[in-house]
Formats: sequence, C-alpha cells, structure tokens
Amino acid sequence: MSRAAASLPRVVLVTRPTRLEVLLAAHGTLGQAEFYVESRGQSLAPLVEQQAAFDAALREVQLGIPAAQRRTRVGREALDRFLFAPDDVVLIVGQDGLVPNTAKYLRGQLTAGINPDPLQTAALLDWAMHRNAAFRLEERVMARAQREDGQQLLALNELFIGHQTHQSARYLLAAGAERERQSSSGIICSTGTGCTGWARSIVTQRDLQSRMPTPEDARLAWFVREPWPSVATGAALNFGFVQPPGELAVYSEMGEGGTVFADGIEADRLDFLEGQSVKVSVAQHRLKLVMPGRP
Repeated sequence: MSRAAASLPRVVLVTRPTRLEVLLAAHGTLGQAEFYVESRGQSLAPLVEQQAAFDAALREVQLGIPAAQRRTRVGREALDRFLFAPDDVVLIVGQDGLVPNTAKYLRGQLTAGINPDPLQTAALLDWAMHRNAAFRLEERVMARAQREDGQQLLALNELFIGHQTHQSARYLLAAGAERERQSSSGIICSTGTGCTGWARSIVTQRDLQSRMPTPEDARLAWFVREPWPSVATGAALNFGFVQPPGELAVYSEMGEGGTVFADGIEADRLDFLEGQSVKVSVAQHRLKLVMPGRP
C-alpha cells in the first residue's frame, strides 16, 4: 500500500443480514430454505429478488470507493466488537433502522446512510476530505441511559425503560424536584431524531401542543405510557423534557423483567431490577451524519 493510500481515511461499510441470508444461516442450503418456506405456503422468489437487488446495490456503492482507499465491511451483529478508528468514514447500506443501530458505537466518525449510487458514494468521500458544498453535516443529538453501577446505553432515536414483556412496570420517577411512584407500560425518552417515530405517535395520540426537539436540539422528550393511578401509584408526571445539565431519574421496584433498551433493539439492554436505578440525559457524543445539499 502506498503512503498516499495509507493516509486516506478507511471506509467502513455497515450492512445487516438480508431475509434470505437469515434463512440460509438457519437452514444451511438454498434448497432447504426453499423447502421450509414453501411448506408454509410461501415462495422464496421474492427473497431471492431482494437479495439480488441488495447485492447489486452494494456493488454500486463499492464502485464509488476509489481503488486505493482502504475499506472494510462489518455486519450489524459484529458492531459491538468492531474497533472504529477516529477518522473512519462510515457508510451504512441497508434499512433505515441500521443508522441508529450503528450510531451507539460511534464517537464522532463521519457517517452516512447512502443510496446505492457510485457517483454519490464518490462525491461523499470527496466531501469528507475536502468539505465542498455537495453535502452538509448534521450533528444529531443522542440520549444516554446510565445505571447506578456505570453501565450505559446510547440511543439515536429513543430509550425504553420498563418491563421486557411490556406488562406493568413499577418504579419511582424523579423529574427535577418532583417524584412519583408509578405503574405504567414503561417510559419512552426520545431525541429529536426519534420524535419522528415512536414518540410522534404518542404526541399525536395525546394531542400534545408543546414544541418537540429537533434532531440537533440538545433536548429529550419523555413520555410515560399508560400510567395507572391507584392508592399506591400516581399519573401526574407523564410528560416532560430533559436538557443539560438536567436528567430524568428512574428507580426500579421490579423483582424481575425490568429492562432498558435503545432504538428498539431489545437484545442490547440493561437489566433494571429492584434496587437499581437509571438516569437519562443528553449524551455528550453526537452522531455526525452527512446529508445531501446545503444547510
């Protein structure tokens, strides 16, 4: 490798297994996968077509990377073990949910969810090195959940705090000077990016008129889902905002099943059981997301 090539930032392609790849991992061969699907009255053909389209798209992206530029590919399942370099350029090729899945493992690397267009890929890499006007940089705010023992999760969209089966969760909620013991379907803490997703449905359903955070706004919005008022529990604290240096504190009163997870990935979670607590705040880290066009 030449010295010039070694000085270029490494390109990291992030992908996730396709539906066909998941089937092949489970059944071993295409024939066995086809037998499994057809025995359930379905056809493998749409999955084969999707696989061909994805493979073609990935080839198009790779064509846009200069031949001398260092590159590697990592699957979503290996992100928690992958070592990102500070100057990596991260290109995410796949479903929209792959961006938040990746964001929690990044620490300031330039990141883009891209279309399978070699011209766009080449232009984006040129921008990363020369910062021309073809793209702009958004610093997306992230949320942090930190347990009392120091364990933490980062989220680009939202954090969920509650019971892993989504049945009633019991806890003590502390928002500023206000405290309330609650039984609910859990708490959603959303960033501005997440306010276009799960949180948006809550805002619409409740007809909330408060201004929600934008993706680059250093605020979080939190919502208690279906709080149940009783002799022992209240429902007055059900919505609010967190902004630095403030935080939302939750103290578990669940003997089993309590959990905290980020961006819908329930497998990547923190336990949240009796005697444990979690504090939610705006994370110091931002996702540096490259977007087309001028601000």
